[in-house]
Amino acid sequence: MTMPMESIEVLLVEDDPGDELMTREAFADNKIRNTLHVVRDGEEALDFFYRRGAHTGAPRPDLVLLDLNLPKYDGRQVLERIKTDPELCDIPVVVLTTSSAEEDILRSYKLHANAYVTKPVDLEQFLSAVRQIDDFFLTVVRLPKRV
Repeated sequence: MTMPMESIEVLLVEDDPGDELMTREAFADNKIRNTLHVVRDGEEALDFFYRRGAHTGAPRPDLVLLDLNLPKYDGRQVLERIKTDPELCDIPVVVLTTSSAEEDILRSYKLHANAYVTKPVDLEQFLSAVRQIDDFFLTVVRLPKRV
């Protein structure tokens, strides 16, 4: 697979510091050139998307990795907000969560998630899953150009 000419802006919406660290490690191990931004709750995620508060200079994400179980606004609320906003709805969102509940999977797809990945509990499998998500969105999929 070929590497893209430019890196992409990835927003990780994750409240678990351990999962954040493993995601960062997967990016570093895979020598991923993407820029990883991290927010830790649903409210901060919306501030990032709408460039409010501490995120006034935030870039538009090219890809979002979204946990469902977040403080303030949960991932479902964030996903619904993104996918119903005409300015944000074309941003690919991968739900990356511990839940393997069928109702969470179904609801996420009904809210127009682009993919649903249950976080593996094994470290190596987790790292592999994040690498595969990144590889797919970097080398296989064509993302909309930034405006």
